[in-house]
Amino acid sequence: QLSLVESGGGLVQPGGSLRLSCAASGFALGSAIMSWHRQAPGKERELVASIGIGGGSIDYGDAVKGRFTISRDNFKSTVFLQMNSLKPEDTAVYYCRAFRPFVNADHWGQGTDVTVSA
Repeated sequence: QLSLVESGGGLVQPGGSLRLSCAASGFALGSAIMSWHRQAPGKERELVASIGIGGGSIDYGDAVKGRFTISRDNFKSTVFLQMNSLKPEDTAVYYCRAFRPFVNADHWGQGTDVTVSA
């Protein structure tokens, strides 16, 4: 059964760091374009970062450029999001997404909460 499980969220002070992980199972991670998205209360879901199948084609949302870094380990079937210099406006539920272009299939994790507050 295909699944994406996010972890690493929590409460952090402004200026702090967190590292999110997305563990994939049930499919070959190397066949998917992976991305992180977030949704803050009362706001629409937005793209945080994406990474191509081979690890290239990396893209970031304007709000996180220079602070967040996306990476993937296809052998460990895991995608990471390193978040530095966190701000209160980064508070949101963070979701992992896998898009498999060869089968036109789209999958989402359940999300992990990130709260940035003093």
